[in-house]
Amino acid sequence: MAKLYTNENFPLPAVEALRKLGHDVLTIQETGKANRAMTDEDVLAFAHRQKRILLTLNRKHFIRLHQQASDHHGVIVCSFDPNFQAFAERIHGVLAENLTGKLVRINRPQK
Repeated sequence: MAKLYTNENFPLPAVEALRKLGHDVLTIQETGKANRAMTDEDVLAFAHRQKRILLTLNRKHFIRLHQQASDHHGVIVCSFDPNFQAFAERIHGVLAENLTGKLVRINRPQK
């Protein structure tokens, strides 16, 4: 399964659902780097050093970073979905492919 890294704004219930689906998810809080005003560049660099795909709700900034340089293990930018199980399953669905250097968008379904 995939190795993932979430930044501060990613919901913990979605992290827990991804873990139940078998993924290795590390949160920024678990690394002790939360609330340190890390730049987005530093967050992505940490994920890259750890060989993890970055999961974030911070779409605009990480899309920009990906456009500047795709030297990373993958970035998944998401829109918030309070149905955390369905949210995790949509993410799980894209993790079967190699995301190295890629940006994937996970959008909440329209009602």
